This record gives sequence, C-alpha cells and structure tokens, in this order.
Amino acid sequence: MPTKEPSTAGKAALRDVYRQRFASPNLHATILSRIVLGNKVIDHERIVGIREQPVEAVAVYQVDGGLIRAVWFFYPE
Repeated sequence: MPTKEPSTAGKAALRDVYRQRFASPNLHATILSRIVLGNKVIDHERIVGIREQPVEAVAVYQVDGGLIRAVWFFYPE
C-alpha cells in the first residue's frame, strides 16, 4: 500500500524498530476514530512524542486469527 515490499519484516526486526520508538518517554497515541471492515482495522491517531509537534496519522492493520499480520502507516507530507 504504497509499496509492495515491507520496510520491516520479522519479529526481531519489528522488536528493534518498536524498542527504539517506545524509548521516547513522551510517546502517546490517541485514537481519534476507528473503522473495522472485515480483517482490516483503520485508526486515525494523534501521536505525541515522535516529532516536535503532535502529528496525525492513519494506521491500517490487517488482522488474521486475532494477530496483526501487517500494518501500514500514513503520515502527512
């Protein structure tokens, strides 16, 4: 969904990416709205702690068997 190749794949790689992301003591996301359609969950979020100012983003999760199998994030340009 914008690319066909994942930027991060595998549990170890995801663990490293999220360990760095969650190292920010001020990190917080507020879900502003949520849509569930089949196995897709779409969240509109306001995120504090990854940029100087809060940023709004969209996260699209693909859920299969109760587990997140893929996720795409869309940020403003």
